[in-house]
Amino acid sequence: MTYEQIRYDVDAAIATITLNRPERLNAFTGQMMRELIDAFERADRDDAVRVVIVTGAGRAFCAGADQSAGSGTFDHTHGTEPPSIDEHRDGGGLLTLRIFESKKPVIAAINGPAVGVGITMTLPMDVRIAAAGAKIGFVFARRGIVPEACSSWFLPRIVGISRAAEWVYTGRVFDAEEARVAGLVSKVVAADAVVETARVLAREIADNTSAMSVALSRQLLWRMLGADHPMEAHKVDSRCIYWMGQSPDAHEGVASFLEKRPPKFTLRPSSDMPPFYPWWTERRFQ
Repeated sequence: MTYEQIRYDVDAAIATITLNRPERLNAFTGQMMRELIDAFERADRDDAVRVVIVTGAGRAFCAGADQSAGSGTFDHTHGTEPPSIDEHRDGGGLLTLRIFESKKPVIAAINGPAVGVGITMTLPMDVRIAAAGAKIGFVFARRGIVPEACSSWFLPRIVGISRAAEWVYTGRVFDAEEARVAGLVSKVVAADAVVETARVLAREIADNTSAMSVALSRQLLWRMLGADHPMEAHKVDSRCIYWMGQSPDAHEGVASFLEKRPPKFTLRPSSDMPPFYPWWTERRFQ
């Protein structure tokens, strides 16, 4: 796919996806959604990519949905063949579900305003780092709609139901420090340091860890958010530790530690996943 509304760059095992409509504050469109989904597919296929960073071009991260269509922006009943209410699937949700499936850790470098889908798209990302001047808002109720992009699932799990409810019901815009205190972002740094701060974290992952260990760990952490008993985690991580324990990566991890040298892991998430992956599709885990 040729990208027109995003940029995709890989450097030293880090893929940087840049929302690239700076003249529109990187407002989200259907085309941007399709390009982003393709970029995450691309990153998962490429074993040279260890970590994905998402940021925005210009002074904004993403100003939310492109509302240039006017009052009908969110009306999906128009067009030559409009979908039925049961057939319609929210574009932001299609994107966040794809990010949720990612085998690579994802870091949001929120370099400026992030409202509406501009912030909900970051919720399935693993770490969010924000610029000191960034403004954030779950503004849906002020636009006469409701939270999208699966945010009713993600947001309460990240910040708790009370804070999520306050932000969603009021639709108010708040600053990055409030987001940090609530746990929505992990760090607040100067605007010109956001991407570099994300890259430092990405380098720590890429230089020191097994790609397979991180891929499995990412899914263990996210999937267990919906488990109703720790026994579900015990069953799955027992399988993972058994499988990884006999793998070349585990042998290399111990050997490199004992020999006091950097590890050289060889397992590839694109092709070497364990036979029980994805375990959540098995009936026993549904």
